[in-house]
Amino acid sequence: MAWQWGSAGMRSGVLVVTAVCGALAGTVVMAQQPAPQGNARKGEVLSYTCLGCHGVEDYRNAYPNYSVPELRGQHPEYLSAALQEYRDSDRAHMTMHAQATELSDQDIADIAAYFAGKPLGTDAKPQGDLPEAAKICTTCHGVNGVGITPQFPTLAGQHPDYLVQALIEYKKGGRKNPIMSAQAAQVKDDDMEVIADYFSKQRPALESESRPMTAMGKRAAPGQ
Repeated sequence: MAWQWGSAGMRSGVLVVTAVCGALAGTVVMAQQPAPQGNARKGEVLSYTCLGCHGVEDYRNAYPNYSVPELRGQHPEYLSAALQEYRDSDRAHMTMHAQATELSDQDIADIAAYFAGKPLGTDAKPQGDLPEAAKICTTCHGVNGVGITPQFPTLAGQHPDYLVQALIEYKKGGRKNPIMSAQAAQVKDDDMEVIADYFSKQRPALESESRPMTAMGKRAAPGQ
């Protein structure tokens, strides 16, 4: 993400990133064929533990302290890939690794289908002026924050502090993704805040999956 390029440099950079991202997406699709089809009803049963964090509004990770990400409206393919990365230690998070280690590829597909719900559409009008720092991000994540392919995450409405944390992890190696690691390595700390603020304000937005409640006001297990 070289933020100070001229228009010719920006166009060239965008073309390069587009080509690399397209190649990566093709590689992912080929590597995962045939991918298991997610069953949201089975995913609801499997995801009860997940809802202890992802089903609570404004829940925060203890350390480092940041908002647990919104998942409803996300691409299920991306959620599956993220869970596989946690399972394979390509993302550094002890709790998520411990949870994902017990999951099969089919379990992951089912959970992803449940949390994704109906993914956000790509036709939303961008909200506000696109900052210079965020321009290169739109090649994969869209001007309105909706990932242009199912493998690229939607950012619209995501917690800004979570987006900053994700960029930090890509930059420092806590997340091992060749595209994002290379891009994040060039991002200044102040630019992270600008990027996160812009995408967090896009609408329609990702949301938290509500954890079911019983008549007594207690959290209910699936099926109750």
